[in-house]
Amino acid sequence: MRRSTKILIAVVVLLFCAVQLVPFYLALTTAFKEQTDLSSVWWFPFDAVTFDNFSSAVEDGGVLRAIGNSVIVTVVTTVLTCVLAALAAYPLARRRTRLNRSVEFLILAVMMVPPLSILVPLYSLLNQLGLLNTYAGLILPLTCLELPRAIFLYTQFLRAVPLSLEEAARVDGANRLQTLSRIVFPLLKPVTATVVILTSVYVWNEFALSSYILTGNEMRTLAPAIASFFGSQGSNVNAAVASALIGVVPMLVAYLFLQRYFMKGMLAGAEK
Repeated sequence: MRRSTKILIAVVVLLFCAVQLVPFYLALTTAFKEQTDLSSVWWFPFDAVTFDNFSSAVEDGGVLRAIGNSVIVTVVTTVLTCVLAALAAYPLARRRTRLNRSVEFLILAVMMVPPLSILVPLYSLLNQLGLLNTYAGLILPLTCLELPRAIFLYTQFLRAVPLSLEEAARVDGANRLQTLSRIVFPLLKPVTATVVILTSVYVWNEFALSSYILTGNEMRTLAPAIASFFGSQGSNVNAAVASALIGVVPMLVAYLFLQRYFMKGMLAGAEK
């Protein structure tokens, strides 16, 4: 590659990064300003930095409580999705019967259904079961929505695992359960990383279903809580922006510590 081409690519990449970072910089400058500061949003207030907006977001907006709710919903949903999808994908990958092919086509069809199209019957069902405004009432629908994609990814990955590994384990005396737990499931780490990333990011940012199912202030997850705080702070946008920045911190910290697994997981998912 010629030097001029490399320079052009570098310039394009830098411009792309700058465009991505501008909204984040504007949010920082707004969140650290006083409510009465009406100066330009492009200049960071080095001489008058205030943390009152973050205090207001925590005390009035309940952002930390919302983060705790989001952590509970995200972790439980992700674990359930990984376990159930791996167990469901194994017979689909190993037994290529006509029934299993029909089940696979059904799973692909379910993936095409928009989540909000089932909102009314889902709401009625949760109301009859007494699950509205509970963690279970949100975790169960989100797990069902994420299962088709996870089953598809696990099925495609399991078909690439040589069957001879399982046959060798059985020759050595392992039963079906031991073969699954000691041979097959440990090989699923790359696709499990992909499923964890896709599921956790979707559940963490999920807004529509959470807004209808978790209506109480104590039960709201992060996205609806920030939206509600934005709506109630029309005269104090700085505090509303501060609440949004606090909500970004958990995912940012998780990405920095798990960056290596994020990249491996996304690359493994791209191959399927």
